[in-house]
Parts: sequence; C-alpha cells; structure tokens
Amino acid sequence: MKYKKDAIVESDLVLIHIEEKPAFYGRVEHITVDVKPKWWRVKFVFLTFPVQVTTWILDDDQIRGADFTMGGTPIRIEKLVVPDETEAGQDEPEDESDDNDAPRKKARVLSLGNKDSK
Repeated sequence: MKYKKDAIVESDLVLIHIEEKPAFYGRVEHITVDVKPKWWRVKFVFLTFPVQVTTWILDDDQIRGADFTMGGTPIRIEKLVVPDETEAGQDEPEDESDDNDAPRKKARVLSLGNKDSK
C-alpha cells in the first residue's frame, strides 16, 4: 500500500508505536540514502531513559507512517506536528489599553545560570 503522507525529515519529532500502542518519542537526526534503491538510513535520538541513538533502515512507505515489523514486532512511526502556542491552549495577550488605571508590576528576570538568585 502506498502512503501519501509527508515523509519524516531531519529534526522532526516522532512517536514510535510498538504493537499498535504509543511507546516513546524521538527526534530524527539524520537521513541518508541506503545502498538499496528507495530505502533510507534514518538516525534517531529516542527520548527514553537513558536516551538512545540508533539507525533504522526504512523504505519510502515506512518513513511516511506505514506499518512494518522488526523481529516480528509491529512498529509504526508517526510524525508529530508541534502546535503553535495559541493552538496549544495559550491565551492571546489581552489588550491592556483599557486597563490604564490598573497598577502594573515590574517584571523580574531570573537567570537559570545564576545559582545565587535573590
């Protein structure tokens, strides 16, 4: 079956499904051509504990979300689309032009590199 989905590309975030269940997240680090036509060497960083780096050899359909097996275990790669902040439920900044009478607090900047924050 030919998949019409977009292929994963370098820097994409993916969700790896094992036996039809979400298993772990990863990031695509590098994609190179394999020696076999229409096959690719895909280097992943799997966001597991501990972090794992591995390379899978995948065909054109598999990098677009087709099911495949490794050692008889069903696997599928799902490309993740990271939503914009506004799509993720973040509120739009309100227009403060009507609240000119409201007292305003001064913003405080915290440095993550400074261990002695007061």
